[in-house]
Amino acid sequence: MRLPEGDLDSIQATVRQLLDRSAEQARQLDHLAAAPAPTPPFPGFGMSPSPGGIVMPLEPRPILELDGEEYESELDLLTDWVEDYLMPTYGAEVTTAAPWCDQWQEHLDVVAWLHALWMAYLQHKDPEAGPAGMFVWHRDFLTHAMAAVRAPGGPLSACQTDPDRPSHRLLRGPGRSMRGVARDAEAGQAAA
Repeated sequence: MRLPEGDLDSIQATVRQLLDRSAEQARQLDHLAAAPAPTPPFPGFGMSPSPGGIVMPLEPRPILELDGEEYESELDLLTDWVEDYLMPTYGAEVTTAAPWCDQWQEHLDVVAWLHALWMAYLQHKDPEAGPAGMFVWHRDFLTHAMAAVRAPGGPLSACQTDPDRPSHRLLRGPGRSMRGVARDAEAGQAAA
């Protein structure tokens, strides 16, 4: 089969374009498959900057698993976020239907909820989360966490329900189970 010379040039140009695209796609795949370059640690405890400049823990751990200085440092960072961003933006008003406590840091369950919410916020705000990242955070994390923390019968229900009358009271949680009490007694006898 013979092709006119002009058609042959067009086919060769198309093949060159396809080979160039294929080579570019191979470079992109190599880049995506490569391990990310290590970033120098952020001066703060266990934190490193992500490509978007967001500071994320190297190994995210629930705040209640931290001790001493680590806990205090993480609680300071969380407090800044809660007081400077979360509550001014999403706090709405304080009512019996949505209580709040100025001493929320003493409510360990609230600290755990808000820390998890903050970690999710940092993850979904990162450019790698894509354009819908913050929508996902609002839908899947913010609404649920705030409803749990500020529920009328929730952990802050014995605290402030009127901004003009600040109040703080830790609710007593359930005690140890009978099995836990028995294990504690056995451990005490073994130590003696």
